[in-house]
Amino acid sequence: MMNKIQIWKLLLLTIIVISSYTLKAQPGYGQAAYEIALPSVNGDTIKLSSLKGKVVLLDFWASWCAPCRASIKKLVKVYPKYKDKGFEIMGVSIDDDVKDWKKAIQKDKASWLEVIDKGGWYAPTPMKWRIDAIPASFLIDKSGRVVAMDPSPKELETILYKMLKG
Repeated sequence: MMNKIQIWKLLLLTIIVISSYTLKAQPGYGQAAYEIALPSVNGDTIKLSSLKGKVVLLDFWASWCAPCRASIKKLVKVYPKYKDKGFEIMGVSIDDDVKDWKKAIQKDKASWLEVIDKGGWYAPTPMKWRIDAIPASFLIDKSGRVVAMDPSPKELETILYKMLKG
């Protein structure tokens, strides 16, 4: 049988474990997006924070991921409608092979910002964002806060229409 001190220690330990897990969770609705600074196709470092003032879809993907590639094909149709109204997509690849990544971008006609964090699931960015499945996307408002996670193309268009006034 546990005494009161043991019960309090167990309770405190439980609170600490739960708190530490939530501190390392994906940013949730209304929370600030975590910073990303990664190399683009041209080798320039692009920071997510440099897009503040725009509505950004942060899209985690890889060239070898069939559902990701299908999702990109849908985004190719949405992007031109809203890019001149303050919408940007920042694709974050977790590919290991830069050649495969660049080939997929070209083949899929992804004309938005693309960056790569080589190293797959264990690269720093997917680890920081706690990405455990792809495709995974986060819609970030002009102030840098998450307003939607994994919106369908239809949901994305509805939100963009409202946020960007058509």
